[in-house]
Amino acid sequence: MYQRFGKSGYSLIASTRFLYRHYLAIPAAYAALHGFGTMHDMQEDEGISAFCRDCFNEFQQHAARSHSRCPKCASPRIIAHHELRTLSLAHIDCDAFYATIEKRDNPSLLNRPVIIGGGKRGVVAAACYVARLYGVRSAMPMFKALSACPAAVVISPNMAKYQAVGREIRAMMRDLTPLVQPVSIDEAFLDLSGTENVHGSIAACSLANLVQRIEQNLGITASVGLSYNKFLAKIASDLDKPRGFAILGQSEAIHFLAQKPVGLLWGVGKTLESKLRRDGISQISQLQNLEERDLVARYGSIGTRLYGFARGEDNRKVIPNSETKSISSETTFSENITELDALKERLQFLCEKIAERLTLKKYAAGSIVLKLKQANFRLLTRSRQLQTPTQRADILYDTALPLLEAAAQGTAFRLIGIGAADLEDADKADPPDLFQQAEQDKHRINKALKAVRDKHGEAAIRKGR
Repeated sequence: MYQRFGKSGYSLIASTRFLYRHYLAIPAAYAALHGFGTMHDMQEDEGISAFCRDCFNEFQQHAARSHSRCPKCASPRIIAHHELRTLSLAHIDCDAFYATIEKRDNPSLLNRPVIIGGGKRGVVAAACYVARLYGVRSAMPMFKALSACPAAVVISPNMAKYQAVGREIRAMMRDLTPLVQPVSIDEAFLDLSGTENVHGSIAACSLANLVQRIEQNLGITASVGLSYNKFLAKIASDLDKPRGFAILGQSEAIHFLAQKPVGLLWGVGKTLESKLRRDGISQISQLQNLEERDLVARYGSIGTRLYGFARGEDNRKVIPNSETKSISSETTFSENITELDALKERLQFLCEKIAERLTLKKYAAGSIVLKLKQANFRLLTRSRQLQTPTQRADILYDTALPLLEAAAQGTAFRLIGIGAADLEDADKADPPDLFQQAEQDKHRINKALKAVRDKHGEAAIRKGR
């Protein structure tokens, strides 16, 4: 279907071909950079498992006859690792997903910097690798992104198109293993334990085959992180982007983590990172040197998590079909809005969007969350529980409106958003209101009685005793 991608892979943009050449041709430099040891170091041991990412040939790396290219197809894209045959938990992350789809659909954009976003007051939803060379990053304010890269082509997000491609990718993942846990539209965890006999190849080889098929059939490139738990698989998938394949084994985990900042640990946000730094802890190695009881004494239950992650420990399982926790939509205004009527108009539109998505995804909202961002970037959130779960836009709007009216007292806002939370199954949505139905029936009866009396006189019909 996408013949232009070819066996060698789809180059997102000409300006980043040097990245591909770097990653494909210099495995030793990559290994040294990330602290895994060089290919020469690995070759000191005999019988290191290896495979080719292009032809999927599995072979052994020996010190006596090392391979810089695949002995079968001569590809330089070789993966070799002591634990290659035992690792089965992966994180797959598509490369610049939104931008890649737009470049795929419009080849004239291949060599140009592309930003997915909208308006000078909005934020960057995604940036291609050319734009990233200029310093453009996701979530960056659009005015800063355009200042850094004035020549960028700005494209409004087409979420329906991106979601359709995401569904195709997840279907291909599920063909490989039923244990697929989506994280977002373009990334997921996969557990391939026990699939070697089914597919006739080790997990690593099956994963390489999968991303090749995604690339050839859909024109989307992806990077793979392979490890023994979710935490390290996620880290690994970021090490070799774009179009990468990185492995973090158990034997190297502690050494690898020791050199990294504490912000790398899962669950360590800016607030906790700042607190740790105030306590003199900036490197993971410092956490590795502390006892669990000391961390718990300092940070409570989170101390246990810090202790485990710092040592490469993570017992979280890959849970397929992870439930959606909320559905939300928001809009950033081109100019600050103060008038309540204008805010109400935006709120109505967002409620209609949420109602459509609830119906499509077969959920019902148990509560709503109103989000407002003031001109000074101060964020306000207000929530309210619904009497019964709903998919109706009017009920979402009527519930959110008092919250908006209470907050909008002449305040200038730059953003409004609405979210549906406490999601229930669609069959629980909008149960019939028996009292309301009774009132409607009574009204219809009285109307019919009046029509008869108007035509035949007041004595035509009398109530029974």
